[in-house]
Amino acid sequence: MAAANGSSELYSEMEVDAFRRLFPLRYHEQHLLKSVRTDARKLGSARDTTLALGAVASADGSALAKIGSTTMLAAIKMEVMTPTVECPDEGSIAIEFHMPPICSPLVRPGRPAEAASVISKQLSDTILSSGMIDLKELCLVGGKAAWMAYLDIYCLDADGSLFDAALLSAVAAFSHLNIPVVSLNEDGRIVLVSEDNVQLKLEKQPVNTEKRKLKLKSPPFSLTCLLHKNYILADPTAEEESIMETVVTVVLDSSYQLVSLYKPGGPVLAHTSVIQDCVALARRRMKELHSVLNEAISDMEVD
Repeated sequence: MAAANGSSELYSEMEVDAFRRLFPLRYHEQHLLKSVRTDARKLGSARDTTLALGAVASADGSALAKIGSTTMLAAIKMEVMTPTVECPDEGSIAIEFHMPPICSPLVRPGRPAEAASVISKQLSDTILSSGMIDLKELCLVGGKAAWMAYLDIYCLDADGSLFDAALLSAVAAFSHLNIPVVSLNEDGRIVLVSEDNVQLKLEKQPVNTEKRKLKLKSPPFSLTCLLHKNYILADPTAEEESIMETVVTVVLDSSYQLVSLYKPGGPVLAHTSVIQDCVALARRRMKELHSVLNEAISDMEVD
């Protein structure tokens, strides 16, 4: 009798799996009618989020961020450059988002993912427009030398809400960033000072005498919402995004002010009330992400 029950349960699971594969939208809509999602989350709930600072020892700043299965590795490398004529007292930030084939079966070797360039541009616009980093802090010698911060973000697992995880990893990497020590050499040029010869170099003319942190002003965080009929799903998975195509990404700063709103098309119209609901969900999510970041910083200080 027990064997018969076991076979029946297995057959039932196979039927559910087959229905999910053949009719994915209907399968998800059956759950939405009960105000629950296929992973048992409520419609407005985000997935579990973790953050680890200092994930790349060779980088000047780094972080590993996970939202559900979506995983991002961010690393910053600092280099000295000559500032532009237009902004002689400012440094620069260059951001590149990478989607290697390991992150998703949809990404093919030798073919750059279309989403990568879009997210790179979106990240650059968000970080620069948010005012999180004062570029004047990256200046070393006005008109002669400034820092260029190269931020590379690698998507290790693309399971939805890529921009949210990428932005979180970027903010965390800048929070972890230690700006290297530099000094003037005999030729009057700025050179990096290694830990081995820091005292020898600083007997010359120091520019900054010790590693320092950037002062981050109101870092931005985001929440991507999926719109389907009258439903709003926060932090969608890759499966949900592939079935219900209308997404809205809300970016807020630490003061809960709107930094940007991104809606790349989709069949569902985003009325004012819908946008307001998405912003309300983003504000709630902000508190969660702030807590995650502060906890990661505390853990790093203890270590």
